[in-house]
Amino acid sequence: MIEVQHLTKRYGPFTAVDDVSFRAEKGEILGLLGPNGAGKTTTMRVLTGYMPASEGSATVAGFDVFTKPLEAKSRTGYLPETPPLYPDMTVREYLTFVGKLKLPASVSKAERTSRVDAVMAKTHIVDMANRHCSKLSKGYKQRVGLAQALIHEPEVLILDEPTAGLDPKQIIEVRDLIRALAGDHTVVLSTHILPEVSQTCHRVVIINRGRVVAVDTPDNLTRQLKGSSTLYVQVDAGGADAAQALSAIGGVRAVSELDRHEQMVGFEIAADMDRDIRRDVARLVVDSGWGLLELRPLRLSLEDIFLQLTTDETNAGSKDPASEDPGSYAASELHAGSEDPASEPQASESERPNA
Repeated sequence: MIEVQHLTKRYGPFTAVDDVSFRAEKGEILGLLGPNGAGKTTTMRVLTGYMPASEGSATVAGFDVFTKPLEAKSRTGYLPETPPLYPDMTVREYLTFVGKLKLPASVSKAERTSRVDAVMAKTHIVDMANRHCSKLSKGYKQRVGLAQALIHEPEVLILDEPTAGLDPKQIIEVRDLIRALAGDHTVVLSTHILPEVSQTCHRVVIINRGRVVAVDTPDNLTRQLKGSSTLYVQVDAGGADAAQALSAIGGVRAVSELDRHEQMVGFEIAADMDRDIRRDVARLVVDSGWGLLELRPLRLSLEDIFLQLTTDETNAGSKDPASEDPGSYAASELHAGSEDPASEPQASESERPNA
């Protein structure tokens, strides 16, 4: 449904997006994950036809966004980081106006009104229908922005920081809505909030310094980075040498003690990638007469994955080391704030789309 090949965007000597390639299948939710200034917003602006690329290609629903922009845009719903609202219109007036722009001329007034009512109900803004957009909270502005992206029932939804500024209850509602849209729509969303990806997306594209450093599911990335299957087991072994016994299980690479409280001991067990040793561990504990208190897989968190990949990338060097501060990639930066529009240079006058 979306295919990006060797996409590059330059602003003079500065490269904001560097040879980015990825694809999104029909009905999939794909997350673009990266710190502030990584190039996520620029990639989305190119995908939606808001600005041209310097090199590469991008197609939406089979239409090239550069050579057939109208066909691609008609199949795309876009929620930019700042929702494009008219402050002097009420929510219903604004969505009716957007419907006139986006829906075919053959759509009747009654059908257009019905479509407006449907997207307001879907995004939970019915009670704000007669309020002016300028009087809305940031959370409601975000929902109205999502409603305008949905009104023409596009095949592709591109959402830039869709939960920015929402309270915890609203975040859950929007995540549920995005998950419900999968299947009928292909969704690409950008975020620097790690739970956003793990709780919403089928696959993740991790971008750092304008380049793709990984494309996969979080589970697959965990296995690739750790290079082994890892379990945590906690037993009451009554003083027996549980570590030695666990080390003797076939396929076990290493056993290390993580915690101890009297006779209760917790171990991390690293095993071969192609071996599932959970049954063997449980059988050993039961046959030995120990108490099995806990047995679960250990996985890298999405934060661990992101930091490991971006740290490796940063240490490997960058084309423009002075362009960004490596300290900005601290874990605390990933959980707060939104992508600063000033962090990416704006298009030159010749690159801006016509009104």
